[in-house]
Amino acid sequence: MSTTLAPALPVAPAATAKRVGSMYTVAVGFLALVVVAAVLAPWLAPHRPEAIDFSAIWAGPSPEHLLGTDQLGRDLLSRLMFGARATLLGPVLLLLVATALGVTIGTVAAWTGGWLDALLARITDVMFAFPGLLFVVLVVAVFGKGPATAVIALGLAYTPVIAKFTRSVALSEMARPYVDAYRVQGVGAAALCVRYIVPNMAPALLGYLVVLFGEGLMGLATLSFLGFGAQPPSSEWGLMVQEGQDAIIQGRFLPTAVPGLAIAAVVVAVNIVGVRVADTLAARR
Repeated sequence: MSTTLAPALPVAPAATAKRVGSMYTVAVGFLALVVVAAVLAPWLAPHRPEAIDFSAIWAGPSPEHLLGTDQLGRDLLSRLMFGARATLLGPVLLLLVATALGVTIGTVAAWTGGWLDALLARITDVMFAFPGLLFVVLVVAVFGKGPATAVIALGLAYTPVIAKFTRSVALSEMARPYVDAYRVQGVGAAALCVRYIVPNMAPALLGYLVVLFGEGLMGLATLSFLGFGAQPPSSEWGLMVQEGQDAIIQGRFLPTAVPGLAIAAVVVAVNIVGVRVADTLAARR
């Protein structure tokens, strides 16, 4: 008696592509909703984020407070909507700082080569090996806590990461024939890098930066949770998580869960969009 095992049926590529496309669509729609809520918060939020109501402390969801209230009776939905501004703007600003420095360092290192490339590589290696959070804490200790200090410190911590990525992409870009063609025509190094090489690297950098946005958001939220970033009465989501800790002892989880889940959802959505953008841009090169 013989037994024949049926071969496993592979997942249809079309079904997989459809599922991935659906996840991408949902992620884009969710992020668009968050951005709209942040921009239109003054008109859409049911309450002012700083409005205190001692008669509604730690109230559960209700028609008046859809997501409940916090330890001061402030509406969680309103604070979440207003806090989305600082939560989303912070990563954008830190990536602007890190990109300006990292792209410059990485491009210069790739173009010059030799001892300057080695020197810049060693400097970025030292910065890369240094724990990012510890570096931020040192910067905060010197310049004081606050959202601006947190953004600049994290921007400096992200600089070597972007510099290393930029250098690898720049080396590949400089091997293309058009670079030698422009050199023969007498185009200077600075003009060639600024006008041609860096713009041609933009698609690869953009996909990478979208993924880093989620990490930056998590980093800033962590700093606010530890008390180094946003300060009260801000409704930045990391600070909201920190302020909601006392409610957990009372058996009230919404003040912590609402901003915590919002952070997780945005980071996951950004990663889905970032991977899709990076794959699309890479396929076009």
